Amino acid sequence: MSTAPQSSSVPPSSETPAPRGGSGAMFDMIAPRYDLLNRLMSFGVDQRWRNKTVDALELKPGARVLDLATGTADLALKVLQRHPDVKVVGVDPSERMLEVGRHKVAAKGLTRVCELQVGDAQQLSFEDKSFEGLCMAFGIRNVPDRARALREMARVVKPDGRIAILELSEPRKGLLGPLARFQIRTVAPFLGRLLSGAREYRYLQQSIASFPPPEVFADQMRDSGLEVLRVTPLTFGVCCLYVARPR
Repeated sequence: MSTAPQSSSVPPSSETPAPRGGSGAMFDMIAPRYDLLNRLMSFGVDQRWRNKTVDALELKPGARVLDLATGTADLALKVLQRHPDVKVVGVDPSERMLEVGRHKVAAKGLTRVCELQVGDAQQLSFEDKSFEGLCMAFGIRNVPDRARALREMARVVKPDGRIAILELSEPRKGLLGPLARFQIRTVAPFLGRLLSGAREYRYLQQSIASFPPPEVFADQMRDSGLEVLRVTPLTFGVCCLYVARPR
């Protein structure tokens, strides 16, 4: 059989394939302005959401905390701001997001108590019952196999520990529901594209729209070995905080 290259009437594409939506490669492309865009698109309220997430962990001095989808380490730093006597390990699939996070951690002199590493929420490298607390902000909707990631959370957290998951959602009820949906479907993606020049922000609206309603996701958590303690809608249901512990 001949090994000579075959001719083709269609020239090969010189374009690099677009990264999968929600993948580490996609977030690599938007890392430099990720923090700024979060503040602008949420009108700064995302920091208040993070505070509630940290409070939900009910951490004690000396606790070890795992921050999944840590990105630029915003939530990891928030944990240390409110609990300077704990240690945090942040895991994320995007090396460029972690690079931004490491600069922020170093600038605050926290490298000794905050370690950031590349990793996959679906297959964690930690031993069973390694952490007293686990948090995840705006990341679970990007995980292809959510049930597997939830089972990993149940595995690595101690029985009396807390798991706090913060995630965006589309409000389906209430008088302000249409306004909140317009913000998520139109305003946020537009600002993302305008300020970053990245088409990847189209994925934002799509991923939020396809994420299950709070009650359905809470059932998924239960099916994955977690005891759901509470589900709290935030800011008219634009965001939800899920608090659980291993069952």
